[in-house]
Amino acid sequence: MTKCTTPSASFPRCKGRQVIARFDGGDVTSDGGILLLRQLDREMGLTRAIARRLSDDRDPQRCLHRTETLVRQRVFGLALGYEDLNDHQALRHDIALQTAVDTDGVLASQSTLCRFEQQADRDWAITIHEEMIEQFIRSFRRPPKKPLYLDFDATADRVHGQQLGRHFNGYYNHYIFLPLFVFCGDQLLVSYLRPASLDAAHHAGAILALLVRRLRQAWPEVKIVFRGDSGFCRPLILNWCDRHGVDYIIGLAGNKRLAKLALDIDYTSAIRFEKSWEKERVFGFIEYAAKSWKERRRRVIVKSETSRRGFNTRYVEQQFLFSDRTSCHEWWPNQYRLLLSGLAYLLLERLRRIYLKRTAFAQAQVNTIRLKLLKIGAVITRNTRTIRLILSSQYPEQDLFLKLASKLVPG
Repeated sequence: MTKCTTPSASFPRCKGRQVIARFDGGDVTSDGGILLLRQLDREMGLTRAIARRLSDDRDPQRCLHRTETLVRQRVFGLALGYEDLNDHQALRHDIALQTAVDTDGVLASQSTLCRFEQQADRDWAITIHEEMIEQFIRSFRRPPKKPLYLDFDATADRVHGQQLGRHFNGYYNHYIFLPLFVFCGDQLLVSYLRPASLDAAHHAGAILALLVRRLRQAWPEVKIVFRGDSGFCRPLILNWCDRHGVDYIIGLAGNKRLAKLALDIDYTSAIRFEKSWEKERVFGFIEYAAKSWKERRRRVIVKSETSRRGFNTRYVEQQFLFSDRTSCHEWWPNQYRLLLSGLAYLLLERLRRIYLKRTAFAQAQVNTIRLKLLKIGAVITRNTRTIRLILSSQYPEQDLFLKLASKLVPG
């Protein structure tokens, strides 16, 4: 039956006036800053390059939405904070999002986006990862003179369904995936989905080898440092780094032998604490070789921290050579979703790294950038000649927004 009235919500009066809220404002968006994402994507050529390489089994004669449009719709939606596909049932009618993906019609529905994602396979994951690495290489105008620190991190991704590859993890006390992320500084290079039943360093060595090979193809003289916590301290990885001239700084899990070797450093920290009664942190070096290292001794950095709570000693091995909306049942669509989140991060990270330098948001987290620069209320009008976003007059970052727009739009 047709609804003739719009449901409303009433709130307590303000200065004698009724306060009523209705969703009948028409073409109003809360994402007026999405135009910045559109320009960033154009500048980087990110979604276009990926869409051109993704295999699409759909019949072109029966498709209303191009591959490029579907990829952009999802990436921009994630950058704006819309993780759930169901959000696009309403967002598909948002003129601001339509404009950002370069169309003037209704966007893809939740079911269309879901069917598209079900095509994801291993080749899709390889294609997107290759483009992410090429984006990183293109971000340098000349070969880097400083070492490239490749930070490997395994992160728990909780799952709440019967997804393929899920496993219960006793440490996290939940069913999880264990994706591997690789960053260089703040730039994301790898977003690799893994089951939690495997070792935390699973495939880390192979990924490191592929990264080193590609980076040295681009910059033969570049110095590379592999960095990670104790979960990546594996003899095979360390020996490979030794053979290929890759330096490393890897966490070491404590043991009795390390504790004995670090006694002098702990003692120094304790003496300083007794004099000052302030937390003291002391660094030192020891030589150490685990049995699995086949008697090869490596240099270990010891950090001894003494406070009112007692000792906190950590060991870092050093060699001087120098997200989460994975709710699909199938494996590869979940990997694709993880990568989509990575692409959204690349856009916002570039905005921060290049265009927000020397501003109040130079070190801001992605959520803060989204809130301050993308979440802008706007009324939208669209006719045959013009699309106009009438942004809120009370938006507090107007000067910065206009400055960013002038930098991003050529001419």
